[in-house]
This record gives sequence, structure tokens and C-alpha cells, in this order.
Amino acid sequence: MARRPPHALTAALGLGGIVLLLAACGETSPQLRTGDPAPGFTTRYLDGTSLDFPEAYRNRVVALRFWADWCRFCREEMKAVESVYQRHRAAGLAVLAVNVGQSQAVAEGFVRGIGVSYDVALDPDATVARRYGVSALPVTYFVDRQGRVRDKILGEASADVFERIATALLDERP
Repeated sequence: MARRPPHALTAALGLGGIVLLLAACGETSPQLRTGDPAPGFTTRYLDGTSLDFPEAYRNRVVALRFWADWCRFCREEMKAVESVYQRHRAAGLAVLAVNVGQSQAVAEGFVRGIGVSYDVALDPDATVARRYGVSALPVTYFVDRQGRVRDKILGEASADVFERIATALLDERP
């Protein structure tokens, strides 16, 4: 009977797969800077409907999160982001969680298990992640109401840090 590798090894193997996906085709990662226009992309939401970013989020502050189910920090962070989203969505905060390199079934099972209500999109071949220069997970880009990249969190962040960045952008006047 085949043995399953320990969880840490499974995560490392998953990370290796994402790194390979992100490095594929010899593309160089873009270096997004504060104030740059958020790169546009077309993909699918978890329910299969089409997503055209940033058009679908015009005039909203967007936390664009890149994640995968094997990411050891993603579960708790995504649950923490849910509470910030609930407090500020009426003020114009949107969260778009982009699953990198996994199937719809895997992403759907994970999201259902943690109970988040914000938008989830699929990036099965890491095309969107490459466009944003993602080389590790989790990572979150904050996009202002004018569609510009304004901040970035690389790695795990507390709900307080996430909320501080989001509310500062929500408080800006267009």
C-alpha cells in the first residue's frame, strides 16, 4: 500500500508545482509598483461565470488575494479576511480570492469548508498569478477605486493589517 507523504512534504510539493507553473515559458515576472494600473485579466469565478478584471470591480477597492489549499497560512487568513469584508463591503470593499493552479473541485471544497462569502476565481494554469508577479503564496494586492495597485501584503497578514490598508483606501475620495 502506498504511503501518503506528510503534510509538510505535500505542501512543499504543491509549492514546487506552483513555482514551476509561475516560472514556465521563461517569462519574467512583472515588477508592479504602487500607482501602476492593475493588470487586467479574464478568467472564471468559482461558479463558472466569466470574470473580466478590473472592469467587474469598477469604483470599488479590491483586495486581490492569491491562494491555494495547500498554503499553510491561507486557511486562517482567508477566514480573518471574511470578517473585514463583512464590515466594509457596503462601503465598497471587494475581495477577489484567486485560486492558483488547482481544479474547481479542490478550490470549491476548500472555500465551502472555511465558509467565505467573498468572490473566488480560478487561475488553473497560473496565468493571472504570473501577470501579477506572484512567486509565493499567499499574496494580496490592494487596488484602489481607480484601478491602481496601491499596496501589497506578501505572506500571512493579520485581520488588523488587512483592515488598516483596506479602510485607508476606502476613506480616500475619488
